[in-house]
Amino acid sequence: MRAAARPDPVSTADRLALTDLVHRYAAHVDDGLFDRAAALFAETAELVVPNPPEHLGPTVHYRGQAGVLDALAPLRGLTRTRHEIVGEVYELGAGTATGRIACVAHHWTRGADAAVTDLVWHLRYDDQYVQTGDGWRIRRRALTLNAIETRPVRRIRYSGI
Repeated sequence: MRAAARPDPVSTADRLALTDLVHRYAAHVDDGLFDRAAALFAETAELVVPNPPEHLGPTVHYRGQAGVLDALAPLRGLTRTRHEIVGEVYELGAGTATGRIACVAHHWTRGADAAVTDLVWHLRYDDQYVQTGDGWRIRRRALTLNAIETRPVRRIRYSGI
């Protein structure tokens, strides 16, 4: 019986660059820097997101950096977000890489009654990356929701975004 081909090991430099890319995306989204978040995608990128609560798997397709901006637009109406990267696994190819990223995303909103709610998404990003002249970029990102929670929030620090 022949063993399955193993993916190429990821160098320390590539692992650091891919980790930086993933965390930078999360930070830009949380800081409301949506243009910067979209710039981390390749020009011809694809972002596939769910349509909760009906569909928890990736079903809605956005193309290019402009499409990524469109996908992020609903976040502008939130009080604040926080994306916590809780796991990362990368595999390297020739000028490409894949990543499986576990994340807990908090979406805080203030209701008409002034109560704050935290909509929590436990999610996974299945990513494809490409090496460009500007470094690693996201070529394709598919977001799958594993669970959705709603929690009351006692107090929130508001941001400038």
